[in-house]
Amino acid sequence: MKTNQATITCEQAREVDIVDYLSQLGFEPTKIRRHDYWYLSPLRSEETSSFKVNRKLNRWYDHGIGKGGNIIDFAVLYHNCTVGEFLRSLNGFLSFHKQPAFPELSEDDFNKIIIKKIESLHSLTLIRYLHSRKIPLHIAEKFCKEVSYEWNSKRYYSIGFLNDCGGYELRNSFCKNSSSPKGITTINNGSEKIALLEGFFDFLSLVTILPKDDLKKWDYCILNSLSFFETSKPFLAQYKSIHLFLDNDTAGQNCSRYAQSCDTKYRDESNLYKNYKDLNEWLVMIGKKISAQPP
Repeated sequence: MKTNQATITCEQAREVDIVDYLSQLGFEPTKIRRHDYWYLSPLRSEETSSFKVNRKLNRWYDHGIGKGGNIIDFAVLYHNCTVGEFLRSLNGFLSFHKQPAFPELSEDDFNKIIIKKIESLHSLTLIRYLHSRKIPLHIAEKFCKEVSYEWNSKRYYSIGFLNDCGGYELRNSFCKNSSSPKGITTINNGSEKIALLEGFFDFLSLVTILPKDDLKKWDYCILNSLSFFETSKPFLAQYKSIHLFLDNDTAGQNCSRYAQSCDTKYRDESNLYKNYKDLNEWLVMIGKKISAQPP
């Protein structure tokens, strides 16, 4: 391992996102179930994914060797190094990966986000995050920006997706937030059919899988929150067909059933990703060997 003179603390190291760190090492999950990311073990050879990272807890566990812990415990095993050697090497990683994590914001907090700078996507951390979600950079660049913003006197940066009201949906590997005002995002190509999606990563996923010649044969409506479906119905009513790409969770499917009960123009397309939570999770798993989840 390469070492640097400056050394961070163990407490700082334990805050590093393990999923992001594994991506830097070249390891990507074979499946994702809510907060659990499953990998072929980086610590040994295997054909069935039994190495799990709980991203919410930021802890890992290798079922094959019966060991787990935080990022320091993993690094000592993976690099066969001392804690001190790992901390010195991690300093360089943090210089372009680490940003302070903070809780997801409530509606009352959105107005406290102050947009400081909007520019094209360029940060390596955000590009790697797009890669982990299987979104090509050239597609993300068409619809997203890199947004630097301030919250509680601290500076953060995220992938920003503009809504029709002028606010941004903000996403990075640490948090999922929005700036005020909240609203839907519409993309008009003059089509008679429209794709309705919950979030912008599902939209980017749809753009990723559609043939290039088909992209402008659709209009798109990204709700950015299911709570905007009801107010979006008058806008959607102008289309001959409305294709629903909503999440396969209870809320998403309830909304799909409700929409279809309102008008026969609504068509549920979630069968495409029926075994996954949403369109993006399905995209992440395309072409990968799906194994039964270890107990």
